[in-house]
Amino acid sequence: MKVALVSSIGGHLAELLELAAAFGDDHELVWILNDRSPVLPEGARAYVISHAERDWRVAWNLVELAAIFSRERPDVVVSTGAGPAVPAALVGRLAGVPYIHVEPSSAVRDLTLTGRLVRHLTKRFYVQWESLRAKAPGARFVGGLL
Repeated sequence: MKVALVSSIGGHLAELLELAAAFGDDHELVWILNDRSPVLPEGARAYVISHAERDWRVAWNLVELAAIFSRERPDVVVSTGAGPAVPAALVGRLAGVPYIHVEPSSAVRDLTLTGRLVRHLTKRFYVQWESLRAKAPGARFVGGLL
């Protein structure tokens, strides 16, 4: 199974790295980030898309992600959020690729903006705090990553 792991760099990527460890060697991982990062595993296949900040580059991200998904043909998209997550969820939805969202551990009282935007585009939506399940009916809680 090929998994596209999508996030911005920083804390979202740190949590996605923790999550990626759970896939083990049985999955082919493709990283899609909005900037270069020295913390990816050695030999990781990674794509860097434009760093969009709620501006016109989000539309360009849609084009970039469509090209990557066309080339890589992932079976599932997993994201911990921020910039690239919303365009990835949209492109995944249009391409018939399931999108799984994991809210970051910093989302304690309310869903993130990304979480609110992608919630209805997801195959599965996870929160890392039990209290957040009330904010997102249907969300799953199985513990935290960090």
